[in-house]
Amino acid sequence: MALQDLIRLVLPKEDHFFDYLEAQAKLAHEGALALAKLDTDPVTEVKDKVHAIEKEGDKVSHDMEDALARTFVTPLDREDLHKLSALLDDILDRAYATATAFEIFGIEKPSDAASSMFAVLSKTTLLLVETLPALRTNDFDTIREKRAALKILEKEGDVTYRQAMRMLFADASLDARSLIREKEVVEILEDAIDTCEDVAEFLANLAVKHG
Repeated sequence: MALQDLIRLVLPKEDHFFDYLEAQAKLAHEGALALAKLDTDPVTEVKDKVHAIEKEGDKVSHDMEDALARTFVTPLDREDLHKLSALLDDILDRAYATATAFEIFGIEKPSDAASSMFAVLSKTTLLLVETLPALRTNDFDTIREKRAALKILEKEGDVTYRQAMRMLFADASLDARSLIREKEVVEILEDAIDTCEDVAEFLANLAVKHG
């Protein structure tokens, strides 16, 4: 057992780090749900809502970094906590980038592909909400199970993305501007879903490392 691990056993647990991570996962899910409102609500209203959630996420991320700087012994390796926090923050950043793209490009209604990807992103972020508490309790079996479930959803997102790309480039009625803006939206959403998988993979690596 490494010296750092021995020190962790005798010092008080710093559970607030898990609080931050779980809060970030919940905010990522809230952001995904708010983004999905583009199916029914005005773009500006949705963008403002997602932005407010993204700003709250930035605060939690900042609090995490501040706590890392002030804490000598952390419950997991400092670099791992930082990486996990950054990945969760990236999901919310991409949700806001998607909403912003709708406003910038003047897209009033999402395509069928974008709506499908909203649904996938909502599901993947919910899985992260359900997974993060397992890290606090060292429930590595749950982490591995959720990673497998998230992998299935990520593949669903890949299929939707590829179908969207084929449809966009096959549609002769689309002008160049429409093609560019629709392509940008689905690419950002694909990145967001992929980042959810990155979080799940990183958690699975932690399960191997500490399990």
